Formats: sequence, C-alpha cells, structure tokens
Amino acid sequence: MREGLFCVLSVVCPVYNEAENIERLLNGLQEKVSVPMEVLVVYDHDGDNTVPVVAKIAPRYPFAVRLVKNRFGAGALNAIKTGFAEARHEAVLVVMADLSDDLSVVDEMYRLVAEEGFDIVCGSRYMRGGRQIGGPPLKRFLSRMAGVSLYYLAGLPTHDVTNSFKMYRREFLQSVNVESSGGFEIGMELVVKAFVAGRKIAELPATWTDRTAGRSRFRMWRWIPNYLRWYLYAFKRFGKR
Repeated sequence: MREGLFCVLSVVCPVYNEAENIERLLNGLQEKVSVPMEVLVVYDHDGDNTVPVVAKIAPRYPFAVRLVKNRFGAGALNAIKTGFAEARHEAVLVVMADLSDDLSVVDEMYRLVAEEGFDIVCGSRYMRGGRQIGGPPLKRFLSRMAGVSLYYLAGLPTHDVTNSFKMYRREFLQSVNVESSGGFEIGMELVVKAFVAGRKIAELPATWTDRTAGRSRFRMWRWIPNYLRWYLYAFKRFGKR
C-alpha cells in the first residue's frame, strides 16, 4: 500500500539511533498488521543512525514509510507531537522502535476505534491476559501501581495508563491542548484528559517486552513529577459529577 492510495491508520514511531531495531519493527508491522497504514519515523537530527537505514529499506514495504524530522525540539515527547501533527488518517497509533510493543493487537485496536467509536484504545500490560517481560523492577512497580490504582480509585477504564502503546482517534487528538513537557508523559495526559472529558476509552491485553538492542531514553526520576501531575488530574472527574 503506497502513499496516495487508500489508508486508514497512521503509525507514529519516535526514534533515536534505532538502526539496530527499525527494520525488525517495519517487518513486524508488515507481518502482523493488516490495516492499511502509513508509518511515520520521527527523528531529532540528521545524524541519527536510523535515517539512512529507513531511507534504504523504505521502498521494500507495501505501505508508505515517511521520514519526518522533529519540528518541536528534541526528545520523545516532541517527536510524538510531530507525528500527531503529520498524521493524515483517522486513527493514530504510537509504537516504539525498540520492539517492546505487541503488534498482534493493532488490528483489534483499530476495529475498536473505527467500528466501536472509541477515542483511545490502550495496550494494557496489567489487565487480565497482559504481560510485561523485563524492564527495571522499580519502574515496573511504579507503573503498575499508577495504572491499577487509577483503575480502582478513579474509575479510569484502563489498568495501564502509563504505557505509550495506544491508538487514538485523530479527531480527539486535534481537540486536545497538549501540556506535557518531557519524556513519555503525553500518553498519560491524553488518557486522563479523555477520561475527565467523558470520552470513550478501551483497553486490550498486550505483552510488553524490554528492548534487547539500543539504549532507552527513559529517565524515571526526572519525569516522576510530570506523571504525578496527570495522576492527580484523573480525579477531576469527580468534580464534574
């Protein structure tokens, strides 16, 4: 499926020196996703080693693979925002290039957006049937506690609010003023804002697997205050009842 033909899904993939992983990610999308799509590989600078690899292999795929330079400033948050701004289709999926996300559930995520009318569909490690393989133990604990506690205490309709692996309705993304300032907090912000606004949110069990190549840019201690802000924001729903 080449650019210009019918397409319904934009896949946003922020990268930072992911030359070791990007081809396997694109192969995984080709093998596991049947929804017509475009893939936006968003990079910070021209020296990123992902760029020449993508330029070389992009013509092999039946879907469009677009190299997009981060337009809002360096970092994963701005790369995701750039991808959202560049996305052309009704549903927008965020995936990591480190092969951590469960691509086998993407078709069902899209069905829930397109046919069931959900604004966000979350890949969930912490609901029944979901799994997390690897990763720093403290990060895993804090992430699970945040997700599960918001599910039970605030009524948020997902057990896994911190996971970046989510699909969004493009109309919803265009309606939100993003306030996140760093890291991957944008995924949590969007879910809690959708929840407070009464938007439709679903989750599907997914398996998350820690990267085996390259280096993560996640800096837990630096970004905990940002996540705490959105954790507390979720309880604003009570004030609207």
